[in-house]
Parts: sequence; structure tokens; C-alpha cells
Amino acid sequence: MSDQLIYATEVILNGLMAGVLYALVALGFVLIYKASGIFNYAQGVMALFAAMTLVGIMNGQVPFAHLINAIFGAHITHFGWNVPALLAILMTMAVMVLMAWCVQHFVMRHLVGQEPIILFMATIGLAYFLEGVADLMWGSEIKTLDVGLPQGLNVWIDDTTYGIFGYGFFIDNLDIVATVIAAILVAALVAFSQYTKQGRAMRAVADDHQAALSVGISLSFIWVLVWSVAGFVALVAGIMWGTKSGVQFSLSLIALKALPVLMLGGFTSIPGAIVGGLIIGVGEKLFEFAIGPLVGGATENWFAYVLALIFLVFRPQGLFGEKIIERV
Repeated sequence: MSDQLIYATEVILNGLMAGVLYALVALGFVLIYKASGIFNYAQGVMALFAAMTLVGIMNGQVPFAHLINAIFGAHITHFGWNVPALLAILMTMAVMVLMAWCVQHFVMRHLVGQEPIILFMATIGLAYFLEGVADLMWGSEIKTLDVGLPQGLNVWIDDTTYGIFGYGFFIDNLDIVATVIAAILVAALVAFSQYTKQGRAMRAVADDHQAALSVGISLSFIWVLVWSVAGFVALVAGIMWGTKSGVQFSLSLIALKALPVLMLGGFTSIPGAIVGGLIIGVGEKLFEFAIGPLVGGATENWFAYVLALIFLVFRPQGLFGEKIIERV
């Protein structure tokens, strides 16, 4: 096996792992869009907010400490104790559920029946609002997130690499764990959507709001549920990306990488988000490997968007999206 083939195989493996993480972020968009027809621009900021909240709770940081100190002249920063990672994750999930209820109660229920562009603009405002609240609650400095996930290169052959067929491959432990967790979560979400009463209610709401109301389905409950599930997905994505690169405000930009995934897979398809994520992950890695040296590199920054543009031209509904025909 040649060195080029060995490296190409390593690139594909790393691309598959990155693709699963892209799909995880895209799932948050799909869930909300399927249930309410809203493209949630705030999904990336939700991942940032969840990760910052988790770090703050784990470190025993006082929420809004900077604001309290400025108003009352105090000098408090921490409670004086740390919270175990598992308990902190559960507390953060409770915060995300509360956020979902607030979004539904104070924002979305007042916009029922509005044009999609109005709902989209509302999520843009929500994104900047959450970003400001996160800054006020926990501060804007870069934070380190460690919930006990293994990190660093795996040790198997030659103390540095995974070995497959006697050859070495560099694969990060965190990427492996993140891939397994994301795959389990994706499978759980698919099962939840297809086989539970609440999942079927979500699909009914997605198909027809009025018909769902007529059979006794509560739109308010379903939308709170959907935003809560999207918040949980954002929390998992925030943990993975925050552990990998630190919790900072650029974390919210992971949502931008989910856009090409949605364009490829379709905005209404959970399997489409998975397949789209894998295509983008592997495609950008292989393109960088094969074409990057010829064009000066950095192709990962734009490859996904060019591929999405091609799909928009020839198949605008995506691979698994529904083709909508409007009669006038």
C-alpha cells in the first residue's frame, strides 16, 4: 500500500468523523424547520450559549457577576465550589429547556401565521440576544471545557497511531468519541421521530398545523419540545466543539458550516442531514488533499459552499428534501 493511499485513507476517516459533527449541528436546524417551518439562525449561538453555561456551572461561576459587581460595587466571581461534569450537564439541559419555553412563550407564539421571512428575522434577533446574554452571564474570555472526554492521538502501533492492515493512521481520540456519541444521538433522534407519540405529533405539526390542532395536538407543547430537543443537540455540539477548540464566541460560526449540509441533504430530512454531513466532511478533506496543493490550500474554507451552490442550481430541494410545487 503506497504512502499516498495510506494518507488518503486517513483523510477519508477524519472526513467521516468531521462529517458526523457537521450532521449533528445540522440536525438542530432540521428539527425546528420540520416542526414549525422556521429556519433557526440561532442554532449556532445556542451551541455557544450551552457550552458557556456548562463551563460556568462546572467552575461554580456566579451568573451575571460582572453586571452585579458593576451595579452594587461588589467583588463576587465564584460560589467557591465546582460542580461535577455530569450534574453540570443535567443543569445545563434544564437551562436549555427553560430557554425553549421562553422562546416559545415570549417570541414564537406571537408570530403564529406570520410570513417565513418574519420568523427568520426573529431568530436572527434571538441569536444576537442569546449572544449578549451569554456575554453578560459568563464573560467573553476564552474558556477551556473538559468533561472527561479522552483527547490526544490514540496509541496503538508505534506509540503514535491507530494501525489498520499493519499501517499507521493518526486519529484523534476526541474525534472517535465525538463520532460515536453523535452517531448514537442521531439514531436516537430518528427513533424518537419515527416511533414515539411525541415524534409522530412533531411530524403531524410539520405536515399541517391546522390539521394537527384539529386532532388535539398542542402546538405550544410541540414547539417547546422541539426547541428543547434542538437545545439538547446544541449542548452536545457545544461540548464536542468546545472541547476541541475552546469555548469562545467563534463557536457560534459552526452553524455556517451546517448550511451546506442542509442544502445537500434537504431542510426537512433527518437522514438527509446525516448524508449531507458525511458528504461535506469527506469531500472537503479529500478536495484539500488532492486539489489544495495545486491552488495554494485553504480549500476547506470554501469547498462546502461551492458544492452547495452546485446543488442549488441542479437540485434545489437537496438529496432528500421534498419538492414543493406551488400553483398560481
